[in-house]
Amino acid sequence: MILAVDTSLGTAVALIDDDGVRLSDASAADPLGHAEVIGEMLVRALDEAAGDESTGDGAPLIGHVVAGMGPGPFTGLRIGITAARAFAMGRGIPVVPVPSHAAAALTAIEHDGIVGPFAIVTDARRREVAITVFDGTDADGLPIVIADTVLVPRAEADEHLGATRRIDVETLSAVDLARVGARAVAAGRVLAGDEPLYLRQPDVRVPGAPKRVGR
Repeated sequence: MILAVDTSLGTAVALIDDDGVRLSDASAADPLGHAEVIGEMLVRALDEAAGDESTGDGAPLIGHVVAGMGPGPFTGLRIGITAARAFAMGRGIPVVPVPSHAAAALTAIEHDGIVGPFAIVTDARRREVAITVFDGTDADGLPIVIADTVLVPRAEADEHLGATRRIDVETLSAVDLARVGARAVAAGRVLAGDEPLYLRQPDVRVPGAPKRVGR
């Protein structure tokens, strides 16, 4: 089984089996309450999936953990990635980094029947949006990126996209995130690096060395 965790928008957790079939999922749309709900959601998803495909103590047999790497806000995104890495470390299994927009693209293509180029657009706060343009899936069933993720002022998004179809996404399917990760693993492909896609640096900075004051 594959566990997926994403906190790029709200909070989403899911488990799928080897065939990509949903076993369990839990989500919350609140874009600020990740830390308060992530632990409970993991427990809920694991309890729901526990059954035939489990160890002797009822714990689900999980082979990989898929981490949604953004784009997303600094703090929220780090919570999901940290939870995914901590879970994987505890089980001794690999983490599979996946761009969060790829999950939204798979949902658009396979569930909503979107054909041709389209843009996944998510809120980046501060009157900005994050945009990635896709067009169908490749031979491995993975969404094809035709324009990398960029940060654009919300008021200029339509002008930036021109005739490209726009899909505004407010919640992410962790089930589809897991499916993207599973397909990447099966194809031996790496879709993202270990660094989250923040697009904007955090406001907090480590203080510099104190100034020396002469006598």
